[in-house]
Amino acid sequence: MTEAAQIPEQLPIIPAVGSKSAVHIGDSDLPFVDAGGGTHIQVLQVDLNQGLWILKTRFEPGCTIQKHFHTGSVFAVTLKGQWYYKEQPDVVNSPGSYLFEPAGSLHTLTVPEDQEGETEIWFAIYGANVNLDEDGNVTSLTEAAGVLQAYKDLCAANGHPEPNVIVMGEGH
Repeated sequence: MTEAAQIPEQLPIIPAVGSKSAVHIGDSDLPFVDAGGGTHIQVLQVDLNQGLWILKTRFEPGCTIQKHFHTGSVFAVTLKGQWYYKEQPDVVNSPGSYLFEPAGSLHTLTVPEDQEGETEIWFAIYGANVNLDEDGNVTSLTEAAGVLQAYKDLCAANGHPEPNVIVMGEGH
C-alpha cells in the first residue's frame, strides 16, 4: 500500500489573481447586453495574458455575423436554437451540439430566419476575431481586452452596474 499523496502548497495551475477557490457566476449575475445586429452578449471571463474570452451570445432569428476567422481556437456549445455556417449550410448546430474551430477557419455564422426564438451559444475564444468584407479585406479586429471594454461600456450605457466579469492577466 502506498502512502497518500500530499497536495503541494503551489499547485501547477494558472493562478486566478491569487484566488485558490472556485468562482461562481449565476445565470443572471451578469446582464445580456445588445451588441447590435441581433446579437446580445454576456461576457463571463477574460484572460488578458492568454487572449481568451468566454461568453454566452444570443442571436435573434435571421441574424448573420460578418464573415470572419479567429487567430486561435474556438470552442462552442449550443444551448438553445439553431445555427450554421453559410459556407456549410448542411451542418446545423442545435441544443447540445459542440463545435471546435481551428485557428484560421473562415466562416459566416447564420441563424435561420424562420426559427422561433433566439439561439444561445457558449463560446471560449482564443486570440483575435478578424472580420472581413466581401473582397476579403480586414474591416475590424476584436480581441479579449476589447471585448471586455465593450461589454463594460454597453453595461454602463444600459444602466447596469459594473459587471463582475472574471478577469485574469495583465493589470488585474
